[in-house]
Order: sequence, then structure tokens, then C-alpha cells
Amino acid sequence: MLAAKLRELVTGSVGETGPPGLVPVPDAPLRLDRTERRQLQVIRRFGTIGSLLLACGGLGAGASPTINPLLDTPILGVFARIPTVAIASAFSGMLMMVLAWLWLGRLVWPGRPRMLSRAQMDRTLVMWTIPLILVPPMFSQDVYSYLAQSAVVQHGMDPYTVGAAQALGPDNILARNVPTLWRETPSPYGPLFLTIGRAITGIAGDNIVVGILLERVLALVGLGLIVWALPRLARRFRVPPVAAIWLGAANPLVVFHLVIGVHNEALAIGLMLAGFHVAIRRLPKVNPGDPIPPWSREELIGILAGSTLITMGAGVKAPALVALGFVGVMIARRWGGGLSHLLKAGVVMLVVGVGVMTLITVASGLGWGWLNTLTGGTKIYTWLSPVTLVALGGVGLGVLFQVGNHVDNTIAVARAIGWVGFAAAGVALLWQAYRGRLSAMAGLGLFLFWFVVLGPVVQPWYPLWAIIPLATCKASKRFRLVVTVFSALIALVTPPTGSTFDGRAFLIPTAAAAALITVGLLLLLVRGKLPEREPRGELTVTPDTSEPLSSGQLG
Repeated sequence: MLAAKLRELVTGSVGETGPPGLVPVPDAPLRLDRTERRQLQVIRRFGTIGSLLLACGGLGAGASPTINPLLDTPILGVFARIPTVAIASAFSGMLMMVLAWLWLGRLVWPGRPRMLSRAQMDRTLVMWTIPLILVPPMFSQDVYSYLAQSAVVQHGMDPYTVGAAQALGPDNILARNVPTLWRETPSPYGPLFLTIGRAITGIAGDNIVVGILLERVLALVGLGLIVWALPRLARRFRVPPVAAIWLGAANPLVVFHLVIGVHNEALAIGLMLAGFHVAIRRLPKVNPGDPIPPWSREELIGILAGSTLITMGAGVKAPALVALGFVGVMIARRWGGGLSHLLKAGVVMLVVGVGVMTLITVASGLGWGWLNTLTGGTKIYTWLSPVTLVALGGVGLGVLFQVGNHVDNTIAVARAIGWVGFAAAGVALLWQAYRGRLSAMAGLGLFLFWFVVLGPVVQPWYPLWAIIPLATCKASKRFRLVVTVFSALIALVTPPTGSTFDGRAFLIPTAAAAALITVGLLLLLVRGKLPEREPRGELTVTPDTSEPLSSGQLG
């Protein structure tokens, strides 16, 4: 029942034809009028000012390295010496960017007769992103682990058996910047990512600033792949491309955690989405009972190339690999939709996935140790993980009723149940996509949603694994509203320092009050200059006839 309700929330219906009452609109909706263009300029400038404030705040409130080179830098080092001002600036920028994103969403909301153009959306995203490219990392310290583990590879050691401190020495500048919890932990990242990281270390050496900038370039490449794939997949699945980009790429969680936070999810998700599009773009639409057309050379090349890109994404982070299952479902329906076709498609995807991953592993020279460290991040307990939260609640009840404090055992059992539930949900979603009750992209997004909900660890950027694919499918207004509210809240509750404010929590009330006053004054300036939301009906687009759709509910 829960799965059916969730599927209905995402797709608006459980059937193949989509929710009733959809209003087909032209591929190019009406452009914004003069008043709306002026409103867009206000939104852009408000978000850009927020981006600049966040960038300035990051100089003093970011996840700075242990030895901060900015302290000795004229002008830039000032923010590190005034932490309250820096945190207030960061808070102001965060709130302004989230508000600007919400206002921008009014110009792409389902039911509007006029929508933002793709060029206008791209320019807005660029304006909000450029000021953040050169700032120190914020919201997370993971990039320091990337640099240290890449240095381990560069030094010829196995990152899957030794931690950064053990391999590089506790006094090494790169190892010292890794959070204490992870200094002795082997790398949980895929061989492709560490191979690229080895090249980054070869260029940057022990220079942390250069290393961070190169890692950010890698994240921007991933963001570029996301922006490239989102509109193409959205058009295929009959969602306005700008609406998909707004929810999936301009999302503050993407800007804060993939761009500023420099997380390798950007590259993994980008490769996964690009591979999905390349794999399915030439598959023709085949209705039940129609004769099956012969395979074309372009189709086969596309499937091979797309599956390779998806597996490369898994070579960065393993969750990308699940996309192969839904590509396989589409291939099975292309073959005719029989169970034998499903098994054959599964074998094809298995062979391609194993073959490409073997090539990556052998070429990297790192061996298969990455299989043993995939769960390395589960050593921490995060309150964002529903499974862990429920387990901790059970532990609290056990203490209350004097049963005992069995934290580790309780969480281990809860996580095992979560993995079983995730596997069952995955099988069910693959079957529903195979039967045509759910589009392949919606199935992929929901599969990754259950990975987040039932997984052992959840970080603020993990929901992007589900949000970005789901942004391209036929999403109901309720779904978009839920994701919008969720994204805004999570974006605002994550501290910009990349850790808790231990030792300086007294700064937070003052900084928060200053941020609220600053943003409040700026809101007075834009009062009456913002667009109204027009939520009438549902909005979809007609499929692009130059790019045939796949079988079943694949358009």
C-alpha cells in the first residue's frame, strides 16, 4: 500500500497513460512576458547577491583545512578572524539562495501558461554558481579525504587496506586535514574515482588549494553532465525540460553540496544520467501486439556506450550501478516483453557491467579491494537515516525500561532489516517497470529513494540520488511540492562549517539574528516585484518526434 501511494505521488497515476487531465502543451511553452522578465531579473540578482554573501562567509565559516592558507592572505584572511560576521554572511547567503530558488520555481511550476526558457534557466544557474567556484569547501570535509586517499594511491599503496594517516603518516598535511573519524579508514570510493584522484595528486602534490580546485572542476564536470542529460530525459518522459533542470540541477542541495561541498556524487550521478540517456535514446516505441522492428546498429552502440557510462558512474560510487537494471527492463520490452526477453536483457546488462568494471579495476591497478570497503561509511550513526533513527529510539526505550543499552546490536539488526526491505523494493520496482506500470526513470528514482530511506547512513546530499532522476519523470504537483519543501529545509539546516559548532555555539544566535535582519531588509526591497504561482492543471510536453520513445510507459 505504501509503495502504491508513493508511486501515485511520483507519477500521478499507476497506469501507463499517466494521470488523467494532463494538458498537452507545445514543446516550446509561451515565453515570459515583459513583467515576468523583470521579475526574473529581480530573482537572479537576489540569488546572485546570496551567492556572493555565501562565498564571503565561506572564507571564515567554511570547512577550512587545518592549516588555513587564507589566514596569511591580505583581505581574504579578514573573514577567518571575524567568525560571527562570516557565519552571519554564510547564513544570509544560504537563505537568500533558497528563497531565490523557490521564487524561480514559480516561473516553471506546473500549470503556468508561460514558462522560463532553457536559455534563461541556464544563465540563472551560471550566475548563481560562478561566485562559488573558488570558495573553500563548505558543508562537508569529505574533499580532504578525497585528496588524502588519492595521495595514498599516488604513493603506490593500497587505499582499500590502509587509511590515510597510516599510509601517509600522521604529520602529512593531507592526512591531517582528514576528519579524525576517517583518518584510519580505508577508502570507500570506486577505483575510477581514485584513479582520477591520482592524476589530481600528480598535478597538485601536497598543495591543498590546487587540489581542492581540481576536485571542484571534477564536480563541475559532473554537474555539466547532469545539466546535459536532465532536459533530454525530461523531454523523453514528457516533463518540461526547464522544470527538470530547476528541480534537479538548480536545487540548493546540488549547489551547496555538489558544487561548494565538492562531493563525488556529482560525477557519479552525472555519468549515470548521461549513460541512461545514451542507452535509451535510439530505442523505438513498440506497443503490445506490434511487430518488433529489427535492431539497428545505432541502438546497439547506444546501449553499449550508455551502459559503459553507467558502470563508470559506479566506478565512482556504487549506487549508480542500479540504473543498469532499468536499462535492461527497457531492452526487454524492446525485444517483446516476454520473461525470456527479461532474462536475456538481464544477462546482457550483467555481462556489460561486469566487463566494464573489470576493465576499470584492472586498468586502475588497485585490485578488487573496493568490494570490501563499500560499507565503510556505516561506522557513523546519522540522525537523517530513518533506519538508524528508529533503532536509536528502540535503544532509548530499552534504557527507559531497564532492558539494557544495546546500541550496536540494535542498529545492526535494524540495518539488516533495512537492506532486506531495500532489496524487496528494488525487485518490485523492476517488475513494475517491466510490466509497464511505471516508467523506467520513475522506477530508478524510486529505487534510489528506498536506498536513501532504508540505507544505513544518510547524509544531506544523499537524497539527490533520488531527486535528480525523479525530476525527469511525470511528477505530480504534490510530489514537486514535497520535494521542494524537503530540499529547502535540508539545505538550511546543514551547517556551512562541515561539522557541528562545537566550541563556538555561542556565535550562532548572534549570527542567525544578523542573517534574519539582513535578509528581512532585502525582502522589503523586492516586495511586490516577485511572480505569483499559477498552479492550474498539470503541465507536460509532447514527445520529440526526432527521438523515438521506448516501449510501454517509457515516454
